[in-house]
Amino acid sequence: MQFTTLRLPIALVLATLALGSCSHRGEVPVNSGLSEDDDTFCRAGGKVASGSSEYVACRKDRDAQRGSTIDRADRKQRDLGEYMLNNPSRPY
Repeated sequence: MQFTTLRLPIALVLATLALGSCSHRGEVPVNSGLSEDDDTFCRAGGKVASGSSEYVACRKDRDAQRGSTIDRADRKQRDLGEYMLNNPSRPY
C-alpha cells in the first residue's frame, strides 16, 4: 500500500536527476583554459584597444576555441555512451 503512495515522489526525483544532468551539456569544460573573461584576455593588459582588428581577431579565435572544446567534450560523452551500449558488462 505504501509503495503506491511513494511512486509519484520517486518518479519526480528520477526525472529531476535526469534533467539536471542534461542542463550541463554544452558548457565549457573546466580544464579547457577558456574560463578567463574573453574581454580581459583579448585586451592583453590594455595593450590592445577594444574594437581594433587585433581585438576582433582574438575574440573570434576564442569563440572558435570554445566551440571546438565544447564539440570535443560532447563527442567524447557520446562516444562513451555508445561504447557502454555496445559493450555491456554482465556480472555473474
